[in-house]
Amino acid sequence: MYVAVIYGILYLSFVAFPIVFTGIRGWSEAKSGLAFLGMGVGAFIGIGVEPLIRHVINLHQKDPETGKPPPEAQVSVICVAAVMAPIGQFWFAWTCTPVSTHWIWSILAGIPLGVSNTIIFIYASNYLAGSYGIYAASALAGNSVARSALGATLPLAAPTMYKTLNPNWAGTLLGGLEVILIPIPIVFYKWGGKIREKSTIITRMRKDQMRNQRRAEKRAETNDEIAIEKGGKQ
Repeated sequence: MYVAVIYGILYLSFVAFPIVFTGIRGWSEAKSGLAFLGMGVGAFIGIGVEPLIRHVINLHQKDPETGKPPPEAQVSVICVAAVMAPIGQFWFAWTCTPVSTHWIWSILAGIPLGVSNTIIFIYASNYLAGSYGIYAASALAGNSVARSALGATLPLAAPTMYKTLNPNWAGTLLGGLEVILIPIPIVFYKWGGKIREKSTIITRMRKDQMRNQRRAEKRAETNDEIAIEKGGKQ
């Protein structure tokens, strides 16, 4: 649900850009599309710093059972991105108007928005996949459904919201909502392991994984015995 709300806010921002640049600043539709360059650059930066992020994740203590960092290590970078998201939102909210404020500042606000949203979506998916193992596809599908539902419905309120509150206060409202959401990834980072231990689905998944592993081991042993028998006969 955290990812879904962040996704919905992102799509609300997409609606805000043409309202600001076409409706208020008077840009043409073709020209106002260039206002998304800031977000695009931010997304590329979020992907480009992957080696650094991977290094940070690998600094976490390894799980004795898997020999890999626990899933919560993925959330460590989400905590940073969760702070960047409202910074970008407030930045855009208070530089998009008045028209006397140079347009470059509004576009530059898209960079932290693009970086934060890219990191949140990628590493939240990694966290779900790491947490649910063989049920990862179902977990990611559930996340996708919730995310798409809010991404499709929240922007419907954008024209009325931006008209009633004006872009400054509408953006401030969204930034404030993202500030309220900051503790969610922090909670999962600090106590995610305990939360997973209490999950009936994850407990069942672990049992299924162990059962499948034992079956695979028995199958391997049987194949070895058959190979030995065949070798003895020859």
